[in-house]
Amino acid sequence: MHISATVIASAVLVACGGGDGSITLKPDRKPFPLVEATVSGFHAAMRNGDVSCRDVVQGYLDRIAAYDADATAAFPNSPGLHSVITVNSAALARADELDRSFFATGTMVGPMHCVTVLAKDNYDTFDMKTTAGSLALQNNQPPDDAYTVQKIRAAGGIIIGKANMDEFAFGFTGSSSVGGKTKNAYVPTNSAGGSSSGTGTSIAASLAMVGLGTDTGGSVRVPAAVEGLYGLRPTLRLVSQDGIVPLAHGQDTGGPLCRSLPDCALTMDAMVGFDTSKYSGQRTAKAWDAPLVASAAAYDAQTSRPASYTTTLSADGLKGARIGVVRGMFPTATAANQLFIDTLNAALDKMRAAGATVEDVDIANRTTILTGYASLSSYEFRDDLTAYLGSWASSGDGHLRTTEEVAAALITLEPTRVANFNTYVTLGTNKEANPIYQNNLKPRDEYVIPRVQAALDNKDFTTGTSKGAAYDVLVYPVLQGFNSTSVNSGSNNRLSPFTGFPALAFPAGFVKATNASPSVEPVTLEMIGRAFAEPTLFKLGYGWQSVTTARVPSPLAPELAK
Repeated sequence: MHISATVIASAVLVACGGGDGSITLKPDRKPFPLVEATVSGFHAAMRNGDVSCRDVVQGYLDRIAAYDADATAAFPNSPGLHSVITVNSAALARADELDRSFFATGTMVGPMHCVTVLAKDNYDTFDMKTTAGSLALQNNQPPDDAYTVQKIRAAGGIIIGKANMDEFAFGFTGSSSVGGKTKNAYVPTNSAGGSSSGTGTSIAASLAMVGLGTDTGGSVRVPAAVEGLYGLRPTLRLVSQDGIVPLAHGQDTGGPLCRSLPDCALTMDAMVGFDTSKYSGQRTAKAWDAPLVASAAAYDAQTSRPASYTTTLSADGLKGARIGVVRGMFPTATAANQLFIDTLNAALDKMRAAGATVEDVDIANRTTILTGYASLSSYEFRDDLTAYLGSWASSGDGHLRTTEEVAAALITLEPTRVANFNTYVTLGTNKEANPIYQNNLKPRDEYVIPRVQAALDNKDFTTGTSKGAAYDVLVYPVLQGFNSTSVNSGSNNRLSPFTGFPALAFPAGFVKATNASPSVEPVTLEMIGRAFAEPTLFKLGYGWQSVTTARVPSPLAPELAK
């Protein structure tokens, strides 16, 4: 299930600026500011000799120590975010390797040179255990990296730690037996979303430069929504699933969470690519029984991705764009959520001002699409987890080998969670004979995809008659109201996984928190495009980022005094 995952310390040097000889690190340099730092700003400072890789890695490790754990005598003001499960003990050594190379040659090993990454703890890492938040997987030490992690390291990225998550990616509560309950980076009593809760909170709190999440039914976009981040759920089949603890192979995908969209584009460049693994999920069609693509050439032809997603970023990306607003996916206005709706509408007005055509649209049989079908996770988890656990020998780490063995271990290790876990085991047993599961395979695809495609094409679904020019994307809110102790996710999150189309969550604005906190909280929109339309999402998303000041730093994790 895995690929070779040796850290590439001697990666081929790639010119990333400089390249004209050695660079001198200034001995009197000032501390590099890490709050809201971007990759481009960091790399520019490196080329100027203002910061080293060790400076930045140590700085993020210091921030994790200061803000993530519960308050101690050393850190009496820590908010105790509980967003990071473990840190990488080899991170500083890798930083030193990159520094020796860079300052001697003036070149970076790749476009993610020393970009610090926090990966959700369901991504395999050869140098850290992968627990999926469960004590039952506390011995789970994969022999190599997930495909995406290996590619990020090869591009120069440093996985500085593993992020907390909803245990086994079950739900949106942000709680695990290994990491505890993740707090929200803006209002700590509010939900951190899920299941990529730790990734969302850690990136919002600037505990790393970028983060990796996974999304089966909303687990990238919901944390992005409650943390004011950009969160991309890529097209199903684009990103390899190899080496990621599965929830449902028919809906799973990995995706980035970032404070700045160019950083997400850079991360996606490293994550994508043809994977020869039989567990890649890179099929020739969305259909569950479609064959895997046979070659890199076939993968490239299918995805039609650019050489770099960063080339699709355009400051005036909204100019001339056509955006269909699915008003039926907005919440009903009440006194409690009027400000929420006003913030969404203000963002749409700003898009119009930036040159976009923004029109209301609906999706045929939308209610049936969003509430009449079910996620595949309850049915596919049992067999998928067993396949993952059996993909390497347990002689070295002694990890459990089947879903049933995990269930048995939970009785002692996590008795409060075993009942929920066993529900997934029961529903996944003999799923091929389950009519609900079967209805959510080909019948669901045949019902949902043409209707969403018709809305994007701006055609009447029944007659095929054109209603006007096609839309680039459809837009709707991620959530159904302000966040609170329990995230108000609704069912909008289902549109992307049910179609397999890519969707980008992006901050519409920040408003005064609705409780007694002096903080603010984010309001977030989502845009969905056609299959493999990531370039369109990046173009329009960066067009939005260029005309807004929506992002607000987390008040719980200010710059550390140096």
